[in-house]
Amino acid sequence: MKRGCVILADSHQNILEGIRGLLETMFETVLMVADKKSLFEAADKCKPELAVVDLSLLVSGEANIARQFKSRYPELKLIILSVHDEPTAVSEVMSAGALGFVLKRSIASDLFPAVRAVLEGRIYISPSLEV
Repeated sequence: MKRGCVILADSHQNILEGIRGLLETMFETVLMVADKKSLFEAADKCKPELAVVDLSLLVSGEANIARQFKSRYPELKLIILSVHDEPTAVSEVMSAGALGFVLKRSIASDLFPAVRAVLEGRIYISPSLEV
């Protein structure tokens, strides 16, 4: 049985298209956005239970958009996608309220387990990361 709505946010169209296909097997609606403004608008519109968001959309100078996002949508579960494998990047977004951290190079093997874990309220970090 498919779940409701998920937001997929990444500024790279090819990443969006590839991940959308995976998420469509699990969700009725996959809203794709490419910037922070659209991310908030989509969350207001469809009230998703999950957002899969590229780390580069959340970092904006001094502002911590991840904290703002979780503050505005406290029930929303958040998985971060990133090319960065530094432990500090992982710990920062996890402390900001994300439940999942998936390396983009591991999306094919890690996205499904991450979505399952996060929807069950468990933390998921790509196994290849040493945190």
